[in-house]
Amino acid sequence: MRLVKLLLTGLLLWSLYWAVAGWGLRAGVAAWFEDRRAQGWQADVAALNTEGYPWRHRTRLAQPALADPGTGLAWRADWLELDSPALWPGAMTLRFPATQQRLSYLDQTAVIAAQELQADLRLAPGTALTIEALELTAGRWQVTMGEDIALAARTLDIGMVQTDTPETYQLRARADGLVPGEHWRRRLAAGPDLPEALETLTLEMTVAFDRAWDRSALEERRPQPRRIELQFADAHWGALRLKANGAVTVDAQGRPDGRVALRAENWRDILSMAERSGVLAPALRRTAERVLSLLAQSGGNPEHLDLTLGFENGQVMLGPLPIGPAPRLILR
Repeated sequence: MRLVKLLLTGLLLWSLYWAVAGWGLRAGVAAWFEDRRAQGWQADVAALNTEGYPWRHRTRLAQPALADPGTGLAWRADWLELDSPALWPGAMTLRFPATQQRLSYLDQTAVIAAQELQADLRLAPGTALTIEALELTAGRWQVTMGEDIALAARTLDIGMVQTDTPETYQLRARADGLVPGEHWRRRLAAGPDLPEALETLTLEMTVAFDRAWDRSALEERRPQPRRIELQFADAHWGALRLKANGAVTVDAQGRPDGRVALRAENWRDILSMAERSGVLAPALRRTAERVLSLLAQSGGNPEHLDLTLGFENGQVMLGPLPIGPAPRLILR
């Protein structure tokens, strides 16, 4: 009888803890939305409900909608689920619906549809909620812009792990069966001989930001990259294959400076794509092919080309050839 009383007491205390912790979690989420509204955001949620007793807290936000007037970013979905162990909410899984989500930046809107899309987070103790590790995975997914599919793939796997330096993260990404939409095929001037999908697109890199990723990344501004060390990148599309590694620094205006080593297989097809897309002026095509052919022959395989992509003073050089202005690496 005494054992039964102890078990009942323990069950009652645990149930009380679970209920209080669940209430605190819902209250914290509601307060966060209220704080965003006080700062001028659109921050709406239709309902908050928690289940998962006795071992987990699964809180579902119905029809969440966020819009930051400072950056022009906005997002909405049918629901969002926060799932964490009852004893430690810092090991959290965010689950997203398979129905359409809308992600907007100023006047452009992307519609995202993804199967089994979720983000597994490991957060450091404390109110800052610093990200120690993040893994974003999905099954089949697609991004639509207007009436056209911009990107689609069979899978998605993106990982980010904090290193011993809090502002520095090891990142990896992989997408299998990545399908560029018609818009991207036109921009890349992809020929009809290229298959619909890339076989693989993978990358691994270490990125030092100007601050760690924590709750302020959503509430205030995104951390900005200051040094990128690309250990490995590989894109395989039909007969075309491009590999890269290197390192660049990034200044406060987002301008990269550094070198990236490239290996291009069947590089003449890539050169043709660059010409058709307007990246390479037709007047430079013959000169570029002659120079690159000499470089390829010096490497021992005329179909494989090893080059350096250089970034300096806001410009890009492909080997000895000027390409044009460098892209600004700024996270909005």
